[in-house]
Amino acid sequence: MVQSIINITEHEDRIINIVKAQFGFKNKSQAISLITKKYEETFLEPEVRPEYIEKLKKTRKGKYTQFHSIDELRKATS
Repeated sequence: MVQSIINITEHEDRIINIVKAQFGFKNKSQAISLITKKYEETFLEPEVRPEYIEKLKKTRKGKYTQFHSIDELRKATS
């Protein structure tokens, strides 16, 4: 575990406290951990294995039918 001393504004501290209270965390470290995980999921690109990329390329080469509405899809599957 890494410990850091950080400088944050009063507003940022309030936000961390809100997250802490909202999720019932015992300390601010848990709140900051949640915030960083959400940031990672939302903004950072996930690493994809090369094997998975190859699998996607093979899947994309398949034949597809385009539907313009749910009704068209339902008629085609009925």
